[in-house]
Amino acid sequence: MRPSVLAVGATARLAEAGVPSPRNDAEVLLAHVLGVDRGRLILADVTEEQSAAYDALVARRAAREPLQHILGRAPFGPLDLHVGPGVFVPRPETELLAVWAARQVGRGAAIVDLCAGSGALGLYLAATVRGARVALVERDPQALEYLRENASGTGATVLDRDVTAPGLDAEIEAALGSTVDLVVCNPPYVPDGAPLDVEAALDPAAALFSGADGLDLIRALAPLCARLLRAGGAVVIEHDDSNGAGTAELLSRAGFGQVEQHRDLAGRPRYVTGRMDA
Repeated sequence: MRPSVLAVGATARLAEAGVPSPRNDAEVLLAHVLGVDRGRLILADVTEEQSAAYDALVARRAAREPLQHILGRAPFGPLDLHVGPGVFVPRPETELLAVWAARQVGRGAAIVDLCAGSGALGLYLAATVRGARVALVERDPQALEYLRENASGTGATVLDRDVTAPGLDAEIEAALGSTVDLVVCNPPYVPDGAPLDVEAALDPAAALFSGADGLDLIRALAPLCARLLRAGGAVVIEHDDSNGAGTAELLSRAGFGQVEQHRDLAGRPRYVTGRMDA
């Protein structure tokens, strides 16, 4: 059977199941089964065994299992991160934070990724900032398994620590050998009880929710970031689309200047940045 026929049928099946990007997911899954790039599907042949394997994967996606869980990986900029149940799946919109962050520092910068999860932000910077010294802080045991796998061979340091633990700032400075030039963070920020789409609901609750207004952890993170950063150092924190002003206020209270709110490509409030005043 030709790949195009399989993909058309799978696209219809996924669309009926309410999958947001049925054609993309159908083609990505087929390329995965065939072991080819998506752009070369038209040139491929499909065996009966491959067709059966593809049908099984499409059934999982139609049941709204996240595409990244099925594949076991998630693209993030130049990275191909290992992900699965137990770790937050990085979203494309978070790449905007990573791009902003990479523009703030130069060669050899000392960078911390708090609430690192899979390591998306910190490892993006390790890959794109020449000579960067990166510390990745995460406490969840399941997430740490993915984080250590993703960080292997990158030179980044993984710290198994709670971001609210006393003395963490000293541990980070010791790991990096200096004060910090840049802090990046995509923390839990969803208000308790907020509705989620089917796939997002399968992310770990500990990586999603943070109190009645979603700001509980950011309240603790703002002063930690202020203690970590050298004068002139920068911070960027992702937040719920209802909490841009609240996050900005918390950074200002912690002593940050040049605090700015940023929107994603869909126009939704997405992240706040600031700089530690001299």
